[in-house]
Amino acid sequence: MPEEMQITLPITGMTCANCVATVERNIKKVNGVSQAAVNLSSERATVEFDPGLASLDDVIGRIQRAGYDIATGHADLIIQRMSDDNDARRLEKALNQLDGVLSAQVVYGAEKAQVEYIPTMISQAELRKTVKEAGFVAVETGGDIEDAERKAREAEIVKQRHLLTVGLVFTIPLFLLSMARDLGLLPPQLAEAAWLNWVMLALATPVQFYVGWDYYVG
Repeated sequence: MPEEMQITLPITGMTCANCVATVERNIKKVNGVSQAAVNLSSERATVEFDPGLASLDDVIGRIQRAGYDIATGHADLIIQRMSDDNDARRLEKALNQLDGVLSAQVVYGAEKAQVEYIPTMISQAELRKTVKEAGFVAVETGGDIEDAERKAREAEIVKQRHLLTVGLVFTIPLFLLSMARDLGLLPPQLAEAAWLNWVMLALATPVQFYVGWDYYVG
């Protein structure tokens, strides 16, 4: 029987305790998962599973179907000492076999490797070590190693601010119209007009199904 594997995944999109419960519940539905613990403050999920029954892709796919995502890092490396396409394919295979690597593409002509990885499972230093062990030299591009999780969190904040803005744009006029009608502040011919209900429906729809879509998915 294969030994159980424990992984830690950085989760994006969680905003409340209900989100935590949703993510945890969905991870536990994956066949082969024995334990799952999700922490809102650290925005991380610790998962134990049988690699003979489940894979990292299975766990991530379940999280994404629940309406959340994983913070990933992207490494662009210049690869030196490759002599042909066979070297590129061999290195690509070695990188893709690493735990925590979601995808790796090596192009011999460009002498470049592009790797998407989970920063809580593997680091760029470990990627470069694998390149070295395969007989090549990896040179970083773009200067300092990027803080992959920080960038993912910043993108999530931008998304939530956008949703808040859209929600306010539609909710404020809807609230004012509704309260004005209920308090008798609108002229009778306007308050009783059938089209006013359609206007209010049009204002409420994007709030429900665009701003609030994550709640329905979760």
